[in-house]
Amino acid sequence: MFGIVRPCSHRLGEGLKTQWMAHLCGLCLALRGDHGQFARVVTNYDGLLISVLTEAQAERTTGWRRTAGPCPLRGMRTASVAQGEGARLAAAVSLVLASAKVRDHVADKDGLLARRPVALAARRVAASWGRAGARTGSDVGFDTAVLVDAVDRQVGIEALAGPGTPLLTVTEPTETATAAAFAHTAVLAGRPGNAEPLAEAGGLFGRLAHLLDAVEDQETDAASGAWNPLTATGTPLVEARRLADDALHGIRLALREVAWGSGVSPEKHSTDGKLAHLLLAHELGRSVDRAFGTSGCGREAHADGARGAFGPPQHGGPYNPQSPYDGQNPYGGGGNPFGGAPSFPPPGPGRRGFWAGCAAAIGVCCTCKVCCADEFEGPWSRKRREGCLGNCDCNCCEACEICECCECCSCCDCGL
Repeated sequence: MFGIVRPCSHRLGEGLKTQWMAHLCGLCLALRGDHGQFARVVTNYDGLLISVLTEAQAERTTGWRRTAGPCPLRGMRTASVAQGEGARLAAAVSLVLASAKVRDHVADKDGLLARRPVALAARRVAASWGRAGARTGSDVGFDTAVLVDAVDRQVGIEALAGPGTPLLTVTEPTETATAAAFAHTAVLAGRPGNAEPLAEAGGLFGRLAHLLDAVEDQETDAASGAWNPLTATGTPLVEARRLADDALHGIRLALREVAWGSGVSPEKHSTDGKLAHLLLAHELGRSVDRAFGTSGCGREAHADGARGAFGPPQHGGPYNPQSPYDGQNPYGGGGNPFGGAPSFPPPGPGRRGFWAGCAAAIGVCCTCKVCCADEFEGPWSRKRREGCLGNCDCNCCEACEICECCECCSCCDCGL
């Protein structure tokens, strides 16, 4: 599960959370239905935006939902999931871009892909995903060649980029690809008049995705020697933040030109586009804040100014590397509880032992409960924990609904 738009359930509210999960599961099941079980690994948070946009623009008719059977990712519960051309377009785009990403990692010889047998297998998977995405794209009238061309041009642009190269030159292929995908949702929904503003919003979304990925990975890339657009072009973080804020503002303005649903009345208009508006006008702003480690509307600034994808560390969490024992092993044996001869603390009442907890952790991760389940059992402590959707990073809301959080729509000038 990857992507820059990761809303928490408190901000979504129960109704929009159900809709969001319907599109996430719909994308996953569209991948499985057309391309087999293994294709589901390319399910991502940003890809579902294609499905959300398609449904939000369409006339309110039946056939946009179906009831899916029990799934381990939903705690073996059934659910109403999105279906139709929007979900299939999202699947096609996700497959083609994942194919390109795999080929890029193979070319860079990242990790295990430096080994020839693994690289050969990865190339075959990438080629299979590319062909599958092209087939599904053709079925819904979308030519994925624009995505493939963008990926191919990206390689050449990165090879030529250096100090002084405008950062927007590097992000242009990503902008072109996402603009085409966003615009095609208007075609699928029967709203050709929306194609232009959605193409603009899509291009700016692609720019943001590229920028935020570069910001979050800059330190890691520097340590590993990997190519990073900010480092290669000599772009300071202040300039990257300015470009990100400009892109976010442009997306909000473009969304004001989109006709949602039936468009019969302002009330109907805002209801049909409510989830799309929340994700693109509000959650993107929070994604920018997370990447740059800054505060946003209604939230307190981070006292230490720490930068990173998830903000500053939360002390006292169950997976926090900073222990309340300040590096001292509470079971004796010095500061490293795993130093010297390995010895593991005895499990407390109701807890699992170390190895049993490891096995449980593998099970939790493989079923994506950490990502998708409302609650899951801690592998070692066996305490109930919230999934990622319940991990709220906003201090201003207690199960708030859209646009009620510190009058966000006033501060973003989005008009709702």
